[in-house]
Amino acid sequence: MCAHQPLCPATDSPAAHVVAARPEQGWSLLCDGTVVFDDTGELLPDGRVVQPRRMTAAGLAVAA
Repeated sequence: MCAHQPLCPATDSPAAHVVAARPEQGWSLLCDGTVVFDDTGELLPDGRVVQPRRMTAAGLAVAA
């Protein structure tokens, strides 16, 4: 999907960068094809869903 070199990282890597952002709609498209939502959820290019991760009072992320 992305034309930059080196090639985009795998979808499980945090190194992908934003290629399109729609903050008014609450989402961004990463160069690896992942759609990231403001609530921390993700829609991966293969259709899998990563559930939003909420912060606890201790500051730890937990699946919603």
